[in-house]
Amino acid sequence: MQTEQSFVGEHEHTIDGKGRLTVPQSFRELLSGKLYITRGLDGCLFILRPREFDALRAKILAIPISQAEGRSFSRMFSSGAQCEVDKQGRILVPSGLLEYAGINGTVIVVGVLSRVEVWAKNRWAQEVARMQRDSQLIGEQLANMGI
Repeated sequence: MQTEQSFVGEHEHTIDGKGRLTVPQSFRELLSGKLYITRGLDGCLFILRPREFDALRAKILAIPISQAEGRSFSRMFSSGAQCEVDKQGRILVPSGLLEYAGINGTVIVVGVLSRVEVWAKNRWAQEVARMQRDSQLIGEQLANMGI
């Protein structure tokens, strides 16, 4: 059985004046072709391959329209864009997504197994501090999930 390669790692990059992000070299092969960039959770952006995008889309479509949180997440997720990595290894990030994530220069690009997250540098520092502060509680919750 072949194991699918996962996104792992943390990289500091910048968004250029035209809103382009250089994809970390270690992620480029896994991110070739059509991609999706969406508003993510916790104030970051998600970059998803078509397979992961389609799987999440199917789950969102199954949420009853009467559920407010489902409607909100559907809007958040669907207001992204389709993109491709150019010959220089960059993707164009729409201005609305940059604004949502508070990105205006330096970003942290994080591999999270099946997706890539793009964080404003200051927001990533806050998230790391939160994870460190709450590590015991997080560990207990993961143990309850069998991880």
